[in-house]
Amino acid sequence: MSELRVLVDEHARLFNESVRTGDFTGFVGTFAPTAVMRFINLPAGPYVGRDAIADAYADQPPDDTMSIVDVREVGPDTAQVEFAWDRGGTGSMTVSWHDDRVIDLTIALGNRAGDTGAAGDAQATST
Repeated sequence: MSELRVLVDEHARLFNESVRTGDFTGFVGTFAPTAVMRFINLPAGPYVGRDAIADAYADQPPDDTMSIVDVREVGPDTAQVEFAWDRGGTGSMTVSWHDDRVIDLTIALGNRAGDTGAAGDAQATST
């Protein structure tokens, strides 16, 4: 298993654990202090900095977990990830890391033809 796949799996595991417990502290702690999180197809963000990302999760916590469908390496520290919400809907994310910290996260919801990405409130603040 590639190092990027390990990072993606851990990112999803921590996200899902945070959704289940309602505590996003550990998940947000994996972001670099200057990280950026942005959304495509959703009127939210961009969120610049770990504190802004933490505030976004506190203000609108997601309520659905995800399953990783596919991971492609698109750069030495960047993965393109296809995922499915566990209650229905799909999305993708491009994640970049530096020193095992997320530095850039772009999330697109409903990336498959005809898919709206609907998953309750989960898409308001996703991975």
